[in-house]
Amino acid sequence: MANQSSNDHGSIHEFTVKDGKGNNVDLSTYKGKVLLVVNVASKCGLTTSNYTELSKLYGKYKDQGLEILAFPCNQFSEEEPGTNEQILEFACTRFKAEFPIFDKIEVNGSNAAPVYKFLKLSKGGTSEVDIEWNFAKFLVDKDGHVVDQYAPTTSPLSFEEDIKKLVGVS
Repeated sequence: MANQSSNDHGSIHEFTVKDGKGNNVDLSTYKGKVLLVVNVASKCGLTTSNYTELSKLYGKYKDQGLEILAFPCNQFSEEEPGTNEQILEFACTRFKAEFPIFDKIEVNGSNAAPVYKFLKLSKGGTSEVDIEWNFAKFLVDKDGHVVDQYAPTTSPLSFEEDIKKLVGVS
């Protein structure tokens, strides 16, 4: 399939993204870690439950090799209208989020971030397959390959067993 440059990538580790302060972050720094990649929003009906559960999972498994990568997105009913600074303050103050929160991106359409085009392709879809809403979740193994995708309404705690298997906790 021509014109799908993300098809050239074998793993999420081949991407560079911007953090919430505008600095480049090479995702290869996460080699050997299990990743949970989530598009987040501050004003969504799913915000409180997801941020609370994501923070709980991160606190429980970060020392075993889990990293949660949060990508703010304002594509769904403009539920993430703030600046990167406002988003960071909101997540870190209200939910004590300690996981990385990156630059606000688009996850769908022609301006979708390359890392999201890759994630969507990795689950056997195409880069045109849309993320349904805020808090869609991708579970990525230590080698940078997508293992599973969870719907926005899926509670992060509901797939804790999947995370435990990947990080090697019984």
